[in-house]
Amino acid sequence: RFISWPLHSVIGWCLLWVLSGCGLSSNHYLLIDQSLAAHDARRADAIMAEAESEYGPRNRLLYSMDRGMTLHLAGEYMQSNAQLESAAQEVERLYTRTIRTETAAFLTNDNVLPYEGDPYEHVMINIIKALNYAAMGQLMEAVVEARQIDHRLNVLSDAAKEKDGYREDAFARYLTGVLYEATGDLNNAFIAYRKAYDIYDATKSWARTPMPPMLRADLLRTTDALHMTTEFEEYRRLFPETRWLPRADQQNLAQVVVIGYNGRAPRKEDAFLDIPISLSALQLVLLNRGVIHASNRQERRVADSVLYGLNGRVVRVALPKLILQKTQVVHETVTLIPRGGEPISATSELVYNGTALAERSLSDRLPGITTKALARAAVKFAAAEAATRGSQHAVNKGDAPWVGLLVGVLAHGLAVASESADTRSWRTLPDEIQISRLWVPPGEYESRIQAMVRGNGTPQVEGPRPLVLRAGQTLFLIERVML
Repeated sequence: RFISWPLHSVIGWCLLWVLSGCGLSSNHYLLIDQSLAAHDARRADAIMAEAESEYGPRNRLLYSMDRGMTLHLAGEYMQSNAQLESAAQEVERLYTRTIRTETAAFLTNDNVLPYEGDPYEHVMINIIKALNYAAMGQLMEAVVEARQIDHRLNVLSDAAKEKDGYREDAFARYLTGVLYEATGDLNNAFIAYRKAYDIYDATKSWARTPMPPMLRADLLRTTDALHMTTEFEEYRRLFPETRWLPRADQQNLAQVVVIGYNGRAPRKEDAFLDIPISLSALQLVLLNRGVIHASNRQERRVADSVLYGLNGRVVRVALPKLILQKTQVVHETVTLIPRGGEPISATSELVYNGTALAERSLSDRLPGITTKALARAAVKFAAAEAATRGSQHAVNKGDAPWVGLLVGVLAHGLAVASESADTRSWRTLPDEIQISRLWVPPGEYESRIQAMVRGNGTPQVEGPRPLVLRAGQTLFLIERVML
């Protein structure tokens, strides 16, 4: 007299509908990674462009960042900056939210909120913009972006609540120093190098990025050129083994800066905490953990939601967890081969550990995320209980038991199904960034880059690239290794 479908089928279809709206699909990221591994950055960008509709209005910032990065790797620097400028504007716009959106998130999950990004991602927007200009040889425009980096970091440092959290960025400061020096602004270059030095030292306990040896040479070179005798002597005392070239000796040389992006940024997944509030629920949770075997995570979530909905005494809390994807690259060897003469080589140095930044950012935010998730789960459970009792009172006494059962199963099942952590992040970023800097006489060269990997892995070699270098020129090259 009611429905011909079994109750669990009705619930399953409802839960599938709810789960279909939770978060972004990861399929396009897999295809992009495959294209980049095959050194086909243009194909990777085409895949990203095709996936725009998947992001939707809530993920406008995330799409602009992801697309900005694929365009950057494809060498479409102007288009990349257009996307990243949109991302920067979206960051500013998202400082305010509507109460309606916040309420919807509290009743379902944070995926219905616009993606705001992490502070380190906001800084990276300006970093990639600066590198786009630098790769085009527009160093003065890159310096303008360097000033934006400086402003953003100063604001972040003033606003950061965690004293030991992410409030500064050593790589960002170091890159601005390189850009300032490339344009002859030695005073600002020294200030940036000194800040980078202090930040690498202050964050070494969690950033897992040792002081780059070339930074020591930069401090010696700039203090010597600025005739800062006291500072120069102090650095010479601190770095007695550092080899460096005075700036006067570099005037007639060209500089090649290789930015190496290695590996993949960590991704996020749901970590579910199922809280039983009765003995039977505890037994169900323990049994469920060991019995249900689904072919994918979505099927598992549907099965969980049906079981817990039928029981009605399990509260689910979802928290984000990082899935690390550490690079296998140890370092890169950059070799410049002149038409006549001996090759000149340099070994890259680690300047940025994206995994460590993501871990620290999540660690700083996790207490607030957990508190909000627990409160949301309690509200959902209370609402499901209220819906059950309300439905029983709304019908005649004879129908109350089965109506209450049906509504209770649906309400509790949907409460469990709708619980999902915000697992969005800027996934087209690398795991690590390494930099190589070479000063060579002007002339024609052929560049070769070899990525050395851990263990017995086969080194990855980039094909030769012809370069024509002028005295006083600084040339930026971008290299992407997916290992």
